[in-house]
Amino acid sequence: MHFAGCFPLVLALLFPGISQAELTVVADLGGQSTAEYFAGINNQGEEPPASQVLTLSTPDKASVLPIRTPELSPGPLEARSLSMPGMRSIFLIGDDDLSRRWLSLRRDQLIQLNAVGYVVNVASKASWDDLQHQANGLELLPVSGSDLAVRLGISHYPVLISEKGLEQ
Repeated sequence: MHFAGCFPLVLALLFPGISQAELTVVADLGGQSTAEYFAGINNQGEEPPASQVLTLSTPDKASVLPIRTPELSPGPLEARSLSMPGMRSIFLIGDDDLSRRWLSLRRDQLIQLNAVGYVVNVASKASWDDLQHQANGLELLPVSGSDLAVRLGISHYPVLISEKGLEQ
């Protein structure tokens, strides 16, 4: 019995040609070269062909208009201390007289703080463009303020939100 179990091994050693048979291709379904997947590896000094350069356009911020935040309206807001270390200063405004006056009065301070403005209520592109012009030097983004209103427990703007708290 011991010899019968070793017989295939003995045959393979005696006839090495049999044990090293050539590979048989069962199916060649074509396929693609994988070179393009590895093109980014160690390609120092190579410029990508112009056809492979992807150019993206920047969407117009006004394309999301109108923006309405039902939880927020223009009005007085009581200052409140908060502790939010590291938070970038932001401010909330809308397309209304109170926000425009506030922006004019606080513009220099907002620029110094590098604050970003969230325009939470604006109906038209003309109003958006006017606010952009008035905020010259400040970044404005048309966004809903619903989440901020709920999280901070506020119902009015304009407001400056900084790492130290809320102030109007």
